[in-house]
Amino acid sequence: MAEIHCENCAWREKYDTNPSSFLGRLWKWHTRICPGWKMYLRSLTEEKRQEMYVKYGYRKI
Repeated sequence: MAEIHCENCAWREKYDTNPSSFLGRLWKWHTRICPGWKMYLRSLTEEKRQEMYVKYGYRKI
């Protein structure tokens, strides 16, 4: 199984720094279709997953 690098993603960092930047918006859109991001979220504890949902404005996936 491939390692998931979402924790240290440079595009995610761009979003965290400036959500309205082009790469920030692209990253946010990309997370809606990215199987790696979905696997990453499933690998987190329920508490951490809920923090991510709140931080990035998602409904539960």
